[in-house]
Amino acid sequence: MSTMPGWTGGQVGARAVCVVAPNPGPMTLDGTNTWVLFASDGRLAVVVDPGPAVDAHLRRVLDVVESRGARVTEAVLTHGHADHSEGARRFAELAGAPVRALDPAYQVGGDGLRDGDVVAAGDLELRVVVTPGHTADSVSLLLPAERALLTGDTVLGRGTTVVAHPDGALGPYLRSLRLLREVVVEKDVRRLLPGHGPVLEEPVRVLDAYLAHRAERLEQVRAALRAGARTPWDVVERVYAEVDPVLWPAAEQSVRAQLDYLETENKPSA
Repeated sequence: MSTMPGWTGGQVGARAVCVVAPNPGPMTLDGTNTWVLFASDGRLAVVVDPGPAVDAHLRRVLDVVESRGARVTEAVLTHGHADHSEGARRFAELAGAPVRALDPAYQVGGDGLRDGDVVAAGDLELRVVVTPGHTADSVSLLLPAERALLTGDTVLGRGTTVVAHPDGALGPYLRSLRLLREVVVEKDVRRLLPGHGPVLEEPVRVLDAYLAHRAERLEQVRAALRAGARTPWDVVERVYAEVDPVLWPAAEQSVRAQLDYLETENKPSA
């Protein structure tokens, strides 16, 4: 979690353009990243995470598509949080295109998503990697032609993400991070395209740092419990003392997820 300014989006590689939504804040960093991905002939596009219900932003996204003489074949959601999905229904109307999501509640006139699905537009292919943890419905999207991986909020461009308890859970989140690391190595991924903040190079290093950070936080939570913390808020005050207090409510979600994880970890096996 970070609020450092500076990311304004733009062209990334040959096929991707990031349009940053005008919703900056402690949890959204510079704003939500809406990714426009083009087929090599520039005629077809897929939009990932239309973003908040801000008409000017949705029209900016369409302007990027139409300025290249392209049309949107479909939109895809990395998860259902409002800053990524709230504008999806309106975007579907403006673009005349369906919206696909893992959770049927967020689909608009299109098919759902399953692990391993391929979202295609001409020679553009996005491979769906289901990565629960931040939320139960989180997915990442592999873009092989660019050796890139769109991570939604599973990995952010700066700082670390919140495990959004109770919808999210730490056990699945850790497994998702390990899975993404495997995908990065196997597919020789060179860039992570996150749902907030700048593009990340050195994906293996980034994912290793995420996993190390989670292990460190878990040990800090254990230490706080040993020192007498009794409630999630007690743990937040001890473990997240260096974090801006405006972020403590979000940190409490992660702490609740960490406590659930530790409780499950300590249960005797049947």
